Amino acid sequence: MRVLHVCSELFPYLKTGGLADVTGALPGALIALGVDVRVLLPAFPAIRAKLAEQGEVAHVNTPFGAVRIGFAKLPGNGTEAGAGVYLIDAPAFYDRPGNPYQDDAQQPYTDNHRRFALLGWLAAELASGLDPFWRPDVVHGHDWHAGLAPAYLVARGRPAKSVLTVHNMAYQGLFPAKVFGELALPEHFFDVAGVEFHGKVSFLKAGLYYADHITTVSPTYAAEITTEEQGCGLDGLLRGRVADLSGVLNGVDDAVWSPSRDPLIAASYTADKPTGKAKCKQALQETLGLSTESEGPLFAVVSRITEQKGLHLVLDTLDEIVSRGGQFVLLGSGDADKEAAFVERAAANPQQVAVRIGYDEAKSHRIMAGADVIMVPSRFEPCGLTQLYGLKYGALPLVRRVGGLADTVVDAALENLADETATGFVFDDFTAAGLTVAIRRAFALWAQPKAWKAVRRNGMRQDFGWGASAAAYLALYQSLLNG
Repeated sequence: MRVLHVCSELFPYLKTGGLADVTGALPGALIALGVDVRVLLPAFPAIRAKLAEQGEVAHVNTPFGAVRIGFAKLPGNGTEAGAGVYLIDAPAFYDRPGNPYQDDAQQPYTDNHRRFALLGWLAAELASGLDPFWRPDVVHGHDWHAGLAPAYLVARGRPAKSVLTVHNMAYQGLFPAKVFGELALPEHFFDVAGVEFHGKVSFLKAGLYYADHITTVSPTYAAEITTEEQGCGLDGLLRGRVADLSGVLNGVDDAVWSPSRDPLIAASYTADKPTGKAKCKQALQETLGLSTESEGPLFAVVSRITEQKGLHLVLDTLDEIVSRGGQFVLLGSGDADKEAAFVERAAANPQQVAVRIGYDEAKSHRIMAGADVIMVPSRFEPCGLTQLYGLKYGALPLVRRVGGLADTVVDAALENLADETATGFVFDDFTAAGLTVAIRRAFALWAQPKAWKAVRRNGMRQDFGWGASAAAYLALYQSLLNG
């Protein structure tokens, strides 16, 4: 079976969020199950700088201009070869400053519709035989950037089956209706039964409408997006396609996230031999200028600083943590006013609060290793990888019962403590009061060191590797090809 993954970022070469972690890990997990996997990716500067091209596949005249397709190979894992990568060499589109979607002023590029239509168009071209030596049976697109791939496949007579994975419904790739004429799609595709969404072009809707199957990154989120509250205006379409909609939980790449052999942290440790975690906590405190005399738990946030992530709730409850003798560290960036508020709180209490604006992969590992609690109080959360990393590193997740958070964290309620299934703290109301109750429960458990260690050990023993997720995707591909 040949599967082409279509995406805009890929860890460790280019990452702006959890999407890159998924696309960086899933192909290798599928290869381990015997799938022939390749990835189609724009040749952004960060990609070109880190991934050496090994050859040329083709020069192609597209509706968006002439482009060149290069070829590279991802590193293998020692037993299996890595996935092949098709690199879209189109400097006029992709060789730009800023991130893949925005310029240095954080403004979306005005030609994003063409930049990512090209990605989908070339996916359909590969499915139609662009590479004479490799042709996919399944085209698996990720998020709105690949949303037009299923539409182009339908326009070509469905030369391959298609899957679209929604990593976040809130990002839809919306563009003015006038750009439709630039997309090289049949005229009748601009319709409510097609890519049209409230008078605009929606790349995400195109994928949801035309894909043979839709997945999301957790079972609970798959159900949530069929509701008005979390469907972002597309819940009606999704309810109509519920038979073709499923949730497959994301995994954790053990080669990247494992405290037993992570070279980025101060000391290694395991669930059964956790002493190194205390060394990691002290090293983190020293690095950030926090007091090493503190006997309270260290709470951490590694996140985009947005309302969706519940960071305003964290600001409102920070005094609760500090007044009870806890410490707090944040790594992230986002809303300027919230960034400034966190920085101000750290300046006012540098012994207990540390804030680092921006994102750094190595720092995120060190925070996971040093933290006692990782906070993910999101309004909505398709899957969430942060809480999975927290479980892996013995940082008890404190999460809201929503999306993938609900699927992966078991609350430290009395009955769950009794049967040794508890792995963290879960609350329901998206309010400061709801978060405050969860924080107090964390301090209550911290006051019982034996119980805390038991919950931590249970969390670290959870298996959220990519094996089960890859097997679920393989079963899905097989059902599509056999259907």
